Amino acid sequence: MTIDWKKETASRQAAYIEDLKSLLAVESIRDDAKATPDAPLGPGPKAALDKFLAIAERDGFTTKNIDNIVGYIEIGPKDADEYVAILSHVDVMPAGEGWETEPFTPVVTNDKIIARGASDDKGPGMSAYYAFKILSDLKVPLKRRVRLIIGTDEENDWKCMTRYFEVEEAPVFGFSPDAEYPIINGEKGNVQVEINDDATNGGTVDLLSFEAGSRTNMVPGRARATVRSSQVSELTSAFATFLDENEQISGTSDVDGDQINFLVNGKQVHGAMPETGENAGTYLANFLQNVDFGGTAKSFLTYLGTPAHQDTIGQKFGVNYTDDVMGPLSMNVGIQKFVAGEKAFINFNFRYPKGITPETIVAGLSAHLDGWQVVPTIGGHSQEPHYVAPTDPIVETLLRVYHEQTGLPAHDQVIGGGTYGRLMKRGVAFGALFPDSPDTMHQVNEFALLNDLYRSTAIYAQAIAEITNLD
Repeated sequence: MTIDWKKETASRQAAYIEDLKSLLAVESIRDDAKATPDAPLGPGPKAALDKFLAIAERDGFTTKNIDNIVGYIEIGPKDADEYVAILSHVDVMPAGEGWETEPFTPVVTNDKIIARGASDDKGPGMSAYYAFKILSDLKVPLKRRVRLIIGTDEENDWKCMTRYFEVEEAPVFGFSPDAEYPIINGEKGNVQVEINDDATNGGTVDLLSFEAGSRTNMVPGRARATVRSSQVSELTSAFATFLDENEQISGTSDVDGDQINFLVNGKQVHGAMPETGENAGTYLANFLQNVDFGGTAKSFLTYLGTPAHQDTIGQKFGVNYTDDVMGPLSMNVGIQKFVAGEKAFINFNFRYPKGITPETIVAGLSAHLDGWQVVPTIGGHSQEPHYVAPTDPIVETLLRVYHEQTGLPAHDQVIGGGTYGRLMKRGVAFGALFPDSPDTMHQVNEFALLNDLYRSTAIYAQAIAEITNLD
């Protein structure tokens, strides 16, 4: 059967856009404060899962909702013992501040669709779904079943996939449309290191609050601090000088009696590529560390403002390490919070190659506390490095399909990001970001290029048809 995959995709573009817009309109941010037994991650992720499954049911596909936390859409012969998995997700990062449009009101221009989730991962997930539609409409013969598995907690703890693999059989192999082309056959390990302490003061200046970042896997694009001091004019003047000396950031200082509210604007990016952003929190700490604070406020600011500042490879902590295959370790200081009289908290997110361990990373952070009496600990969701050999047939097939459809060079690669692909022994990530396309994942004004989404639909349709029939 000879199929013009691009032509089949083009005939479905209008329907694709309408379905994607309806999914992007769902504010599917995890919200534990609104979690219920019926919506274990809050109403938004559940609503997005319901929306996606409803689209599939409208089109006559077999679907299953598992505890309102994960679901799947299935095609292929029902009597096949094995299945191939395509793993996507409908949860999104918080929108953040500074959008030029409403983040959950999709805007379609001549060349792009703008909304939170357009690129990560609702757009690529919908491309995979329309690949299903093409295969189904054309009755393409498949040796195995194929499942599009839809998660609702990829941006946090992956509780969705934990539940899925508790109750469902494992796939033989598959891919996640949640990264970039040509392919991701290796993913670094992912570990969070946390510091918790009481938030105290003791100097001539008080740190009342400090806040930067809302997720471990985002470089904070904005930081705020409130300080109480008898030298208001001196501090605001020094801050203005600091901003002049650091043109890559901006900020303001507002005075209210003896209190100053500081704001720093950096550049919010994906935490897997912290070197491409500007961490607003560590910049603000770098300025404030020179003020006469005491107690844990002084230690908190000094730690953020010196060893943690402007270092995305952990060099100042002595944990910088590079593997010949998987590349270098990366470090993001994702969450920074201090509330006087309550708690001080710092979260580091490390993406590490094989050859270094989380325990070594913790030891490095512990060795540079400069008298701060705290113990860094491993917390949150951790993952070991994952690698599928370039000679594996799934890698070879996906790279060939990509090259056939695009004419672009096809090669294997390793990233610092973590995708659902690593949940399968023979799992990879495959698109949907092209090498020459702008990456706006986790950023304000997130968008996906329409042509990239259409190209991905055609690529996924051919790819699924071929890998499903691999021996």
